Amino acid sequence: MYSRRPPPTATPARDTENSYMLGKNAMREILLLDNGSRRPQSTLALRDLAARLTERVLQPVQPVSLAHSDLISAAKLAGQPATTLEPWLVDRLRRGVQRFLIIPLFFGPSGALSEAIPALAARLRADTGPLDVRLAAPLCPLPQGEPRLTAILLDRIATATRETQLQPRRLVLVDHGSPSPKVNAARRWVAADLRSRLEAGIQVEEAAMERRAGPDYDFNGELLLEVLRRLARADRQSPIFIAPLFLFAGRHAGPGGDLDEIAAAVKAEYPELRIVLTGLVGDHPALLDILASRYRETLEAGE
Repeated sequence: MYSRRPPPTATPARDTENSYMLGKNAMREILLLDNGSRRPQSTLALRDLAARLTERVLQPVQPVSLAHSDLISAAKLAGQPATTLEPWLVDRLRRGVQRFLIIPLFFGPSGALSEAIPALAARLRADTGPLDVRLAAPLCPLPQGEPRLTAILLDRIATATRETQLQPRRLVLVDHGSPSPKVNAARRWVAADLRSRLEAGIQVEEAAMERRAGPDYDFNGELLLEVLRRLARADRQSPIFIAPLFLFAGRHAGPGGDLDEIAAAVKAEYPELRIVLTGLVGDHPALLDILASRYRETLEAGE
């Protein structure tokens, strides 16, 4: 076995717990917020996740994106246009709703959470009056981290191992990349937790899909293409597993995304090399456990 701990399973909601939360959440609208994508499949996946979270917490959860998704034709979204945060909040405020709880689908404390959303709330408050926005913690809050997130990645690796009959001796954890070292610290926490929970001898590397030029952004580490080429030069026989720290299919992840293109380019250079991409985080059932926890924690913190 490659993991020292069992894979995660989604925990059923308890009626008594949810009934308690129902009373605490009266008159507060709940948003499940992602960064947004111009790819229809990302918005459709967000809607599906919001629907499943609605069933879990017994409260309507609205799928909303920070940006980008409003550029998708409604025809590609089953006739229903995507929703982005600012116009959605403006519409609700006009209807008299003033209390919101945002559950962010962000791995770390990005500028969207620490700057953009607070600034938007302050501007709307100045324009329209009272506005109460509670923002839940990201998926991997530091310093405590989120072991259940690591467990999801371990389960994805286990699935890929069964399907390919290959043993993961080298693993690359890849994320989008960020101009913020605080966001990068979340990836580093997950990588360290993976190292502690995988079998001894499995090499865990980190990579980014994008990074800004210059030494000020060296905290991102190497780009994925650079890491794969370096590993291929060192050993063309041992398989390389890529674990994407991505939620949904979009420009980088999913079929036809940049991850596929980079893996194909490296395999073209090293035909004997085997590269395996594991599944994404967003459609794993255990993600609901994390999101439901963020919902409960945020409500309780506001008591």
